[in-house]
Parts: sequence; C-alpha cells; structure tokens
Amino acid sequence: MKIHQLFLFVSLILLNSCTGNDKVVLRNSVGKVNKVMVVAESSDWNGDIGKEIRNSFGKLVVGLPQPEPTLKVSQIAPNGFGTMMKVSRNILIIGQATEESFYIKRNVFAQPQTVVYVYAKDAAAVLNLFKKHEQEIINTFLDSDVQLLQRMFEKEKLDDSQFKTLQNLGISFTINNKFNLVEDTGEFLWLRQHLSSGIAKTGTNNILVYAVPLINAETVADSIVSVRNAIGKKYIPGSNPETMHMITEEAYTPFTFDATINGKKAYETRGKWEVKNDFMAGPFVNYTIVDKANNRLLVFEGFTYAPSVNKRAFLFELEAIGKSIQIK
Repeated sequence: MKIHQLFLFVSLILLNSCTGNDKVVLRNSVGKVNKVMVVAESSDWNGDIGKEIRNSFGKLVVGLPQPEPTLKVSQIAPNGFGTMMKVSRNILIIGQATEESFYIKRNVFAQPQTVVYVYAKDAAAVLNLFKKHEQEIINTFLDSDVQLLQRMFEKEKLDDSQFKTLQNLGISFTINNKFNLVEDTGEFLWLRQHLSSGIAKTGTNNILVYAVPLINAETVADSIVSVRNAIGKKYIPGSNPETMHMITEEAYTPFTFDATINGKKAYETRGKWEVKNDFMAGPFVNYTIVDKANNRLLVFEGFTYAPSVNKRAFLFELEAIGKSIQIK
C-alpha cells in the first residue's frame, strides 16, 4: 500500500520555489466537473479502501430521474502518477506514512486544482481516517467545482442589472450569457438556456427568482413545496394554460437540507417537477434564503428539461449560479 513521500516532497518544492523574481508557472488543470482521480495502490483500490471510496463518492444525487453518482472516480497507481496525470483538477492521494495526517492543498501541480491527502500507518488506519473525513472530502471537491464554474461564468457573465426583478429585490447572480429572458415582471424573473450538447439540444435549463413574505422562520422548510406550487400555477403554464402548469411531482417527496447562502440561513431543496395534466418533467434545485433583515424569503430555483439524457451536469451548473447570489 506504500506511497513514497515523493508526493509531499514535490508539493513542497512547487509551493516554495519562488525566489526573487523567479516564479513557478503552473500548468492549467484538466478534468471534468464532479470527477476525482484517486492515487492509490491497486491492492488498496481493490480492497476495503477502494470500496469505501467508490461507495461514498458514488452515492446517488437525490432528485434526479436517472441514477447518477455524486462524484465519478478513476484510480491510478503511484508509479503511474506522472507529469500528465498531475494536471488533473481533483486528486485524492491515499498513502502510508509513519504519522497519521489529513490535509488539503490547492494548486499543487496545476491550477485550479484541489489535492486531498490521506496518510496513515496501515490500511486499516487509512480506511478509518478516510471515513472520519469522508463528507468533508466530498464537500471539498464539490465546492471546488462550484467555484470553477462560477469563475467560468464570470468570464462570460450576463449583465443582470438589466432585469428589474433583480434590481427591485436588490440581488445579483453570476449568470452565464447563454441565458435568455422569458419573463421579468419586477417581482418574478424567468431565464432560459437552450441546451446544445448531444440529444439534449431540445432541452433547456431554467432559472426562476422571486421573493415571498417571511411569515414564520420556524416553518420555512415545510412551506417550500406549497410556495413553489403556487408560483408554478401563477407563472409557469403548460401547453394549455387553463389546465396545465408546473407543480412539484406528486409521486416523489423532495429532500430539503440546511444550507448557508451569502452568509444567511437557507434551505436547499432537491426534487422533481412536472406539468400537471401533461408529460413534461425533470429535476429542480431550490434555494430558499431567510432574509430576516427585509422580512422576506428570497428564492432561487433552477430546473432542467432534458428528456432521455443524464441531467446531473446541467443541474450542477444551476447550483453554481444559485450559490453565487449577492444580496445588496
């Protein structure tokens, strides 16, 4: 199971080799969003350590119509972790060392890059240490990918000052300029991006933004579904507006989690939407932010319509946009 201390040694050299006017210029990292390269001996990857990593990273994302993992993983042995592999954006290094250690470093071999190190004296200790920090490791990689997308969207940012709803609510987002306006009433904003990859080219990513009064801060989580159903009935019609509108899928109970958005208490809700009396459906992610200072709930919702294809990547882009909110 041994991994030589070469990884740590090389990391320290790269991080500390700036002297005078000489600077290390890191290469650009590569890799798909929500994917992690695991550096580990094959014996460990095929044993309990690898099984635990695959099971934890492979937990299914809630709210998606097709089963899709939280993070995809690939493995490479330490002796194959050469120059080409070191430009991977998300890396987990599992190794043996005399002292137990867990730490995270940024931009070690390339940039942007996140490298998580898990070292312990033997396989059992490594497994226990990984389990101890399992959720932190997953969140670290997910947060890094959210920040990556936000930086990408910043480079091709839509000027959101043009939308009167955002101006009236006193908020802004980092939204990429592929989104087009559907409706902007001053109280409700709907933006839509037409997807152009593969057979998803007939699909769309959608953003909704609005606010509702804060009635009771203790019952916010319980009211999210009823609020979004009321908004769907008012603003999101189907092909026959008299009988069709967006609702929360009745056969699937959404999952709601505590969250923090722009430093404020919030709730993240994931589930499935459908059009009442029609056959359109898909996943959504909803962020409901408790803005006590203004006695309101700010709501960002992203939903995807992309029949017959996996939707994890599309929804993750909407998540990154939602988490970019700035309340003025």
